[in-house]
Amino acid sequence: MARNHRLPPSAACLSASMRDLGYSLESAIADIIDNSISANATAIDIVCNLTGATPSLAIIDNGWGMSADEIVQAMRHGASDPKAERGPKDLGRFGLGLKTASFSQCRTLTVASAKDGRLGGAVWSLDRIDELDDWMLSILEEDDLAALDYADRLGQNGTAVIWTDLDRLFEDESGPRRDEIVNEKLGIVERHLSLVFHRFLSGEVKGRKKIAISVNGHPVAPFDPFCRKNTATQILPEEVVYVGGVAVQMQPFILPHHSRLSASEYDFYQNRSDFISNQGAYIYRNGRLMAWGDWFRLIPKGEATKLARVQIDFPNSLDESWTIDIKKSRARPPHAVRERLRQIIAQISGRSTTVHRGRGQRLFEETAAPLWERFADHGGIRYGLNSQHPLIESLRAKLTRDEVRSLNIILDSVAASLPVEMIYSDYSTSPREFDRADDNPDEALEKLRSLHAALCGEGPVDTEAFLQIVKSTRLFEGQMDVAEKYVKEFLA
Repeated sequence: MARNHRLPPSAACLSASMRDLGYSLESAIADIIDNSISANATAIDIVCNLTGATPSLAIIDNGWGMSADEIVQAMRHGASDPKAERGPKDLGRFGLGLKTASFSQCRTLTVASAKDGRLGGAVWSLDRIDELDDWMLSILEEDDLAALDYADRLGQNGTAVIWTDLDRLFEDESGPRRDEIVNEKLGIVERHLSLVFHRFLSGEVKGRKKIAISVNGHPVAPFDPFCRKNTATQILPEEVVYVGGVAVQMQPFILPHHSRLSASEYDFYQNRSDFISNQGAYIYRNGRLMAWGDWFRLIPKGEATKLARVQIDFPNSLDESWTIDIKKSRARPPHAVRERLRQIIAQISGRSTTVHRGRGQRLFEETAAPLWERFADHGGIRYGLNSQHPLIESLRAKLTRDEVRSLNIILDSVAASLPVEMIYSDYSTSPREFDRADDNPDEALEKLRSLHAALCGEGPVDTEAFLQIVKSTRLFEGQMDVAEKYVKEFLA
């Protein structure tokens, strides 16, 4: 018969290994904020203080707070059973987030908490764990608490998670370079939190009060990845799939074409959520965004689906079905959800493509004689210059037969050498810059005179036809008022 042999892990080795689970600064702070929200906090302040002898980063909330015994329990590794049933508002799972997230960024974790006016606190120090090779927690006494930074901000109820010995944050830099690195990272933190907790910041989560988050006193504004305030956003019918009898909501969206966004809206979305890379499903657990920008290998990302998004909501009772990881940054849909998502993708990808193709189609249809033509023949698609365009016909009429042949060769060569791949790449990444036209009215006026001379010389002009040709050239995009003024003053 085999005999039992107790073999606990080395505290020093295990704690060192747990530092490298893959947390970034922003995902670590988000994990701490989950605990604040679970404690019913409505105000959460992230404070990074680089002055003084001991730089620190603190996450301070006004939640329920913890008693001295509850603080000790919270500091335990594996403080909760991931299989245990939890409240529907709980954003935790493994009971590891507070410790693993903190130690990914610092070597000393202090938790101070007030509950009904009574203050308590405890400290984990990786240096002490290394020295003793044991899980030795330090319980703070009254004089320790009185000298503790941020304790005075807790009031009757609230919790402060304080990180010191920030060995991962500074990247071995000091002075102005260190401050520059930290400020850059805090900017990333702010953008991450504005997305991950956008529904809490907007007060959209049922049964939850609206929360406020600040980073060094700067309020975090919610970032809606679905652009719902824009009237051009298409909101498709919601789907519901049941997993083990529990409902999973799936809400598809089609974002507006960039031409339907204001300049400020476009910059806001492009800077924070690149359209192509962040297409896909957005997975929410109890209102908190867990993972996004992924089609789960059902289709590749591409230009055709760049405007497609699917919001998927599930409760924490389905955590095991979604294989949520410790960092809460990965989620894999259950089979039933994947299959329904596959069907939704087929619908929304067609709609997303239509948004682009409809815009392109209008460019061809908005004039009687477009300069470019699209041909779908012989099993392929090609583009060519319209040989019947008035500008080309006018030029052809002035040429000899040999010169006309040369002109036709040039036009065919221009069409054949159209750099489709480069245009596609530029348009995908920077559509606003791609569309930008010269807005100098004097230059536009000179081009209008040249166009007039090329078409009509000194002869009479049909002003309506002339304006149609002006539109077809796309030389005066955004300057049709200049063209109409020219027609009224010089051609009428």
